[in-house]
Amino acid sequence: MLKAVIFDMDGVIINSEPLHKKAYELMFDEFNLNVSDELYASFTGMSTIPICKKLCSIFSLDQSPRTLVKTKRKHFKSLFQKGHEFQLIDGVLELIKHYHKKGITLILASSASMPNINMIFKKFGLDPYFKAKISGADLKASKPHPEIFEKATELTGSSKNECVVIEDATNGIIAAKAAGLFCIAYNGGYSKNQDYSNADMVITNFEDIHLERLSIN
Repeated sequence: MLKAVIFDMDGVIINSEPLHKKAYELMFDEFNLNVSDELYASFTGMSTIPICKKLCSIFSLDQSPRTLVKTKRKHFKSLFQKGHEFQLIDGVLELIKHYHKKGITLILASSASMPNINMIFKKFGLDPYFKAKISGADLKASKPHPEIFEKATELTGSSKNECVVIEDATNGIIAAKAAGLFCIAYNGGYSKNQDYSNADMVITNFEDIHLERLSIN
């Protein structure tokens, strides 16, 4: 019986990828980094810190990963505050409200930093629906490591077979499966070049996972 749903945020709840991409591009320009589309796509679902560690290693930078992180987050916050537009993904608020009304426990497990998560939740009034929020930036390991979903499962108060994860990125799907969880991949077209082959279910419309249609047996 389904008792809890663990949501990713970027690419599942909001289409923030253009905003993140712009913030990263501004950071890349500051440090003269020539990041290919293929390399950038491989970062999808990861927290900023491990991404910046990889960049420092790949490009043999003198700057610390923390310096890159700070720069990227500075640009993201500036773009957000300037009103860079993005919206909730179609159908997700209805899905969140549906689960909440049915007594399903909701947990957010996002690679975004907690300040960014809180900005998004405040903007769209999402806090009343979620029991807890976890930021991968606050953990020792980032997706595709399963730590974030292991902690999220603990917070639900339910067993693994009573929880599902909704993800949109290869790294997140790998993390969810490594945590022993049923994983639904949302293919909304917001995250490019992602592999959904390891997901238990792939959807393009959130109506398909309203409780009357969803079976995780």
